[in-house]
Amino acid sequence: MPQAYALLGTYPPTQCGLATFSAALFAHLRGPGDQVGIIRVLDEPTPYDAPEVAADLVNGSAASAAAAVEVLNAFDVAIVQHEYGIYGGPDGRDLVPLLDALHVPSIVVLHTVLAQPTPRQRRILDDVIDAASAVVTMTHTARSRLLELYGVSPAKVCVIPHGSADNRVAATPRAANCGPMALTWGLLGPGKGIEHAIDAIALLRGQGLEIAYTVAGQTHPRVRARDGEAYRGLLEARARARGVADLVRFEARFLPTDALRDLIGSADVVLLPYDSLEQVTSGVLIEAVTAGKPVISTSFPHAVELLEGGAGLLVERQDPAAAAAALHRVVTEPGLAASMSRHSMDLAPQLLWPAVARSYRELASALTQTREPAAI
Repeated sequence: MPQAYALLGTYPPTQCGLATFSAALFAHLRGPGDQVGIIRVLDEPTPYDAPEVAADLVNGSAASAAAAVEVLNAFDVAIVQHEYGIYGGPDGRDLVPLLDALHVPSIVVLHTVLAQPTPRQRRILDDVIDAASAVVTMTHTARSRLLELYGVSPAKVCVIPHGSADNRVAATPRAANCGPMALTWGLLGPGKGIEHAIDAIALLRGQGLEIAYTVAGQTHPRVRARDGEAYRGLLEARARARGVADLVRFEARFLPTDALRDLIGSADVVLLPYDSLEQVTSGVLIEAVTAGKPVISTSFPHAVELLEGGAGLLVERQDPAAAAAALHRVVTEPGLAASMSRHSMDLAPQLLWPAVARSYRELASALTQTREPAAI
């Protein structure tokens, strides 16, 4: 039966992981006869001419919140992206009254589930979950946190992976004199751990192994608004100080899909040196795995869950020596990279966007079929 889906969250031209997620889900969600509309979350009013944008939710505007509720209630089901930093009010608490005002079923997608939230963050997430018809986490780790730490009913929470474009392409040919290349991509800012990766590249050069390292992605817009390009400047200075400025390359832009696919194809290994121990969802990790690339990552929860079967190597955070040792293994140990790639390709089908969108359609269908008729 055809459905009408409303997607609430950030959306391009906003450049952030949630906006990219919304755009990909929009592109793959519609089935025969279905309708999909976008309700964009914005900090400032912005003109739009994209036909899929049905309304804007401008943070701090009661009028736009009321209008957004009216539009959302005109669809069969609302799929709502949740992250503490995108909605109005402290820790995004303005989302709660909006969810409470919905008459249609709502699926809330939790991009962050903190093991140690502040009291306010805990209250807000409790209220968001109470208001939702169903909750989606992207990893089993996040679901377990909800059940064990937040006391959420198992029946209310399902796991649907993040989703990835199909980046499964043949490795990009390189000149015979080019050595191995490691790649990190995504919005740049403190906490990404790039400084430790640079140190690892320097350690390997000292051992006689030269690995080129590309860091692709613009600085996160909020970080740039607050600090400018200070973090990137520190990283460039670190590469010079460690004697590897010629090996470390910064691609300081938001990469379109085709350019990102080509860059991933040229890499021998993807390096995720993140500092966070809380990260239960990583779109970059999903894209690296579905591309069939060997992954070296710090032991944040999503990486532990996805890589421990053989698709990658896990290292301790802020440990350049461990990262260097793992890189050395991947590029020199016979058969290791190929084995990791095979494990990744086994995981890929369930992580690609068509499969992920199908899971959302199935969940939405279950909710609308069990929905009680409105009182007359």
